Amino acid sequence: MSSSTVITNIATLVTNDPSLGDGSPLGLVRDAAVVIEGDRVVWTGDSSKAPATDNRVDADGRAALPGFVDSHSHLVFAGDRTEEFNARMSGRGYTAGGIRTTVAATRAATDEELEANLTRYLSEALHQGTTTFETKSGYGLTVADEARALRIAAQHTDEVTYLGAHIVSPDHADDPAAYVALVTGEMLDACAPYARWIDVFCEQGAFDGDQARAILTAGRAKGLHPRIHANQLSYGPGVQVAVELDAASADHCTHLTDADVDALAGGRTVATLLPGAEFSTRAAWPNARRLLDAGVTVALSTDCNPGSSFTSSVPFCIALAVRDMGMTPDEAVWSATAGGAAALRRDDVGRLTPGAYADLTLLDAPSHVHLAYRPGVPLVSGVWKRGVRAV
Repeated sequence: MSSSTVITNIATLVTNDPSLGDGSPLGLVRDAAVVIEGDRVVWTGDSSKAPATDNRVDADGRAALPGFVDSHSHLVFAGDRTEEFNARMSGRGYTAGGIRTTVAATRAATDEELEANLTRYLSEALHQGTTTFETKSGYGLTVADEARALRIAAQHTDEVTYLGAHIVSPDHADDPAAYVALVTGEMLDACAPYARWIDVFCEQGAFDGDQARAILTAGRAKGLHPRIHANQLSYGPGVQVAVELDAASADHCTHLTDADVDALAGGRTVATLLPGAEFSTRAAWPNARRLLDAGVTVALSTDCNPGSSFTSSVPFCIALAVRDMGMTPDEAVWSATAGGAAALRRDDVGRLTPGAYADLTLLDAPSHVHLAYRPGVPLVSGVWKRGVRAV
């Protein structure tokens, strides 16, 4: 029988269960405790009422919240794009090829190099409170390179996404239709066994609405569920395609019409906002307030990738969302935990209630609000993942 542990003397506990504590969406419990047995939460509530356990951890007046659920990242890659970022921030033109630069480096890397890079960024994210993450392929763009990216990723997370349709492969620059046929045919066959999701970058210069629909539909026929890069750089069909196909998430959502917002509000598709991308490109911020006020479910994630958002820090993204996207601290924390879980169609992460995984982040602060209130400060002082203290 597994041993039980109580984490007690928690100043403020975020449960994400509105039936608990103050009745808010965060379900805040003051002077709280959490009981863990095995890899699950078995009890949450007032510290004074906690049941007896085998082990006891004193939170010493810190805040506790669910581990962050980062539902959008691109971590299987090699190389970096420092020069590109430096040029962009310095107002200089740069034509080294963007994603294609990373594709070349990734193809040239060994499996061991790719996995070492992946685990480095996973450790970085874990130390900042992330306990569940999704990651994508998309920097191989050949059958063999996409399949190996997903095989490597699947060794480290269940939330693996096939993104052969990141851009049209440089090998098929003169024949995009042939590349779509490859992505929906031989490449999909090779990649589907390692993935849960299929994604496509629906944008001018990448894939149009019809191509995106065909790619996601082919993936769905192979048992992969759709998600989509939508409406990042311009207005376009991505959000409408996402809702039409019941995609779990439409990611970026920077340029939205009223019809796009209405479609998201009327369906199950989560709007995943990725402020690290806007920060790193000096682009316009997504309007989270507009989405929230319309009743759209919003997630907040890092988009960690070497080109447009090279951060693994969910706390940083929370601070950006509060400062520049119209979110309250409570909304941003919910979106980075329960919202991320919704974007992955999960109810066993992103909350601290009986039956959920014991994924918990302890802050060296009395309240979750400090994540936005003290930007850039390393507040995470402890992380439990599946019931085991990892940090």
